[in-house]
Amino acid sequence: MIYATLYVLFVVAANYTAMWFLPLPVFGAVSVGTLLFGATFTLRDYMHASGRYVVYGAIAVAVALSTVLSVWFDVEWRIVVASAIAIIISEAADTEIYQALRSRSWWMRVSLSNAVSVPLDTLLFNGLAFWGVLSPSFWLSVVIGETIVKYLVGLAVGEAQWQTRRNLSK
Repeated sequence: MIYATLYVLFVVAANYTAMWFLPLPVFGAVSVGTLLFGATFTLRDYMHASGRYVVYGAIAVAVALSTVLSVWFDVEWRIVVASAIAIIISEAADTEIYQALRSRSWWMRVSLSNAVSVPLDTLLFNGLAFWGVLSPSFWLSVVIGETIVKYLVGLAVGEAQWQTRRNLSK
């Protein structure tokens, strides 16, 4: 339940901070929301232990709550719509790939499902939210930077959780 709660909170916070960009020299420009959303890929992967329907339930709650709170906090409509569409499509793709790979190691399931869902989410969200709003060169730097950062944040969350579990088992 903790992973589902964190997942929903991170999605909501990511939408709220989607318009706050940080310049990162190596990765290009990255939205603060990306730093938060990158963690959702790994948090969702931990939910798979509870089953596919728990994962889809958390996705539905995240989209609904995020939409309501985004409207309440006056987040721009294009961010709200882009986020909902990107989450539904990319998270469903990730979930189905992860489920199809249940016989593989956890790291293999995470790596292969994220290899599809991270760029899919980044392209969908940024394409719907920012194409025509940002200059093409800035948009491209955002897409590249956010894809890389989402992978790195997801790996960091996974590694931190793995280290915590390992230390607790000693």
